[in-house]
Amino acid sequence: METASRCSPNDHLIIIGNGMACHRLVEALVQHSQRPRQITVLGDEPSPAYNRILLSALLAGELSSEALTLRDAAWYVNNDVTLRLNDCVNRIDRQRRLVITQGGQTFSYDRLVIATGSRPTLPSTPGITLKGVHTFRDLRDADALEAIAQQGGHTIVVGGGLLGLEAAEGLRKRGGHALSVCVLQRSSRLMNRQLDPTAAKLLETALSERGIAIETGASLAALEDNGHGQVQTVTLSDGRKLPADSVIVAAGITPNAELGQTSGLVCDRAIVVDGHMATSDARVYALGECCQFQQHTYGLVEPIWRQVEVLAAVLCGETPAAYQEAPTATKLKVSGISLFAFGPTEAKTEHEALHYHDPESGDYCRLLLHQGRLVGAVLYGDTRHGPWYFEQTLAATDLTACRHRLLFGATDAQTALDTHASSLSLTREAA
Repeated sequence: METASRCSPNDHLIIIGNGMACHRLVEALVQHSQRPRQITVLGDEPSPAYNRILLSALLAGELSSEALTLRDAAWYVNNDVTLRLNDCVNRIDRQRRLVITQGGQTFSYDRLVIATGSRPTLPSTPGITLKGVHTFRDLRDADALEAIAQQGGHTIVVGGGLLGLEAAEGLRKRGGHALSVCVLQRSSRLMNRQLDPTAAKLLETALSERGIAIETGASLAALEDNGHGQVQTVTLSDGRKLPADSVIVAAGITPNAELGQTSGLVCDRAIVVDGHMATSDARVYALGECCQFQQHTYGLVEPIWRQVEVLAAVLCGETPAAYQEAPTATKLKVSGISLFAFGPTEAKTEHEALHYHDPESGDYCRLLLHQGRLVGAVLYGDTRHGPWYFEQTLAATDLTACRHRLLFGATDAQTALDTHASSLSLTREAA
């Protein structure tokens, strides 16, 4: 493929990492007329980039691994991108602008993007290194969990956030009655960062009815083995012991920032970047879950996609507007149950809270307003109107005129707003 570039013919961009952020960046670059002439992607997994969001569907047996692949190897060839897999980068020599892999290969770069993502956070709990303890982050993890489901027995999932619940439901579906699944959540409710107490309780009830045991307010104290290095029992901080043939840890992520740290880049909780995704070295950039902008690190795709837009423009010679933090709405589907949430999960004294709950359908909606403006929402079940609510929040729309219609959804509320606006216009004309 012939490409044009304002960069020198020797301009070589190397991207370390082959996850979703890297793939999104490469797709943006190859569509640009001023793309870097030479692009090399170095990934430590054996397969091209895939959609990690669909790992739970793979575990549940609803999708094949091929369905998760974002682009096959031929796509990289056809777009003049060199893809090297199954070889981890273990050192960056910034003085000589070299990348050295674990396999001993050395690559020179003109510009470098670190997109190494993150890894599951493992608690410093006695017994955490026993056999039978797993995480749920990549295709290899999904294969291991599938084997656990087929073997049956008792599985403990540590973490009642989205990933933990998806792992629990995937195991339940794949394992059937031969496998018992119990979720441990340290907080008093599931998905406490997204859901209010009512929505969390509805979710807990739905999962319990499917056969998943839920233990909230449960902290892990120790994992005990069977005398042969295999986990056998989980001990909680209240002294209770639960049988465990396997333990799945899904309780947060840690940025993979080690390459930045060892190469002398400025790092805090992750690799520090500016608004154009540049690190403390002007030739080196960081993107996604391994980077930190101001005090923010990342785990959701929406802000990372905005980072990609900025970085792609920079790498193609443009000067885009700097990346800025923006409110993010979380649209999720947990075990077939739709959720949409943004803003505070807890109502404060200055908030006006509006609630709707239909016990028959299971739908629930809670809106938080401050001085007539929407600042937060939690929708459970029927989430159709979530994007409209979020738009009103971003626009800081005064919703006083349609307050009485807000819980009925976007159509009724917007009609009330339009009617109010027309009435004001007629009043002005008459005056």
